[in-house]
Amino acid sequence: MIELSTGIIFLMSSLYGSGYIADNIFDSNQQASVNEQNSSSVRVLIQSKEIENYIRQNYSDTPILVEIARCESTLRQYGKDGDIIRGKVNRNDIGVMQINITYHGENAEKLGYDIYTTEGNIAFGKYLYDKHGSQPWSSSAKCWAKASIELAKK
Repeated sequence: MIELSTGIIFLMSSLYGSGYIADNIFDSNQQASVNEQNSSSVRVLIQSKEIENYIRQNYSDTPILVEIARCESTLRQYGKDGDIIRGKVNRNDIGVMQINITYHGENAEKLGYDIYTTEGNIAFGKYLYDKHGSQPWSSSAKCWAKASIELAKK
């Protein structure tokens, strides 16, 4: 168990820097807090990978949605702090597909999609794409347009 904890701490310190751990290594209460934070970060990393796999499975027939999700949220539903990803430009954009709650929240709820969950956000993203194509994500088209052209060639 100690080897696993040490490995996780090493991984996290190499990813996020080691200053915080080094500053607090001699205080057992603070060290427990650091271990808890590291474990939370590892869970978020694992969740991000699981979400990416989930997206790829659900959008296997519409791979452009994978590229849109990559551009919109870097394939993440939650941030490192565990909170849902919100848009940088518009805080009303929610989750992996950056579904705007002002424009789509009521309709999503009416149709039974909870866009605050990974599953609901991805499913409503597919619904939007089926209804409107890539237009709801036109503001990020510079990021995914080239991938769209490449996918069309296949």
